[in-house]
Amino acid sequence: MKKNQTCAIGIIGGTGLYQIPEFAEGEKITMDTPFGSPSDTITVAEINQRRVAFIPRHGAHHNLLPSEIPFRSNIYALKKLGARWIISASAVGSLKEKLKPSHFVIPLQFFDRTKNREEHTFFGSGIVAHVAFGQPICEKLATILYQSATTMGAEAHWGGTYVNMEGPAFSTLAESNFHRQLDFDVIGMTNLAEAKLAREAEISYATLAMVTDYDCWHPEEESVTVDSVATILKKNAALGSQTILHAISQIPLDSETASHHALAQAILTPKEYWAKETAEDLKPILEKYL
Repeated sequence: MKKNQTCAIGIIGGTGLYQIPEFAEGEKITMDTPFGSPSDTITVAEINQRRVAFIPRHGAHHNLLPSEIPFRSNIYALKKLGARWIISASAVGSLKEKLKPSHFVIPLQFFDRTKNREEHTFFGSGIVAHVAFGQPICEKLATILYQSATTMGAEAHWGGTYVNMEGPAFSTLAESNFHRQLDFDVIGMTNLAEAKLAREAEISYATLAMVTDYDCWHPEEESVTVDSVATILKKNAALGSQTILHAISQIPLDSETASHHALAQAILTPKEYWAKETAEDLKPILEKYL
């Protein structure tokens, strides 16, 4: 891929982002990876004089469960397209009174309650790497998202912990209360795997979490349903799109963060012992270390 064809910024989110005209009318790219195909066709668009690639996380018709999302394929595809920054737009449930439906949250931490480890790493099969993940979110990109959200008029909250549950069912009341006792802030089903893989791929990653409900813990609110989520999602869509458009214009494309060098001290397997097939499959990720 020629340098001027690369996409420095990747967006992963729901199909509501197609309401951004550039995505609705953008170039459609079908891509395969060593881990299978991404969630759907990738849209590449010119936004604020920057080439941006968009992947609908659950597919264009929301036909993928959280556990069925090809996380490795999605991140690998964005890496191959040249992405150095990924904005994740996600619907979440709130675990705190102050984080009301329609508010935006920029979490800085994750807590893992999933069971599928395979989709959480590119490594194995002859190459072992352990990336540092103490600070899973790129604070530089998170700051841009927070400032963009407030600039666009959103009620935005800085920081907090996103607990990643398995799904697809929503929480039981016992689970919701347990998560509240642990002082978690929001709950979702998708972002942790993306963040881990983005770190391994040396891509800066941050989440724009858009609150749709109070999970099921709130005594004065009904338990979350698909209909209630959809209603707030539609309300959030326009403001979320405006926030992302503004953030795209603010990302310092040539800037370096710690995420961009995450593998420098992470690969344990000596290079001479790397499995050749694995090294070839991971070439877009390992290229500067080959």
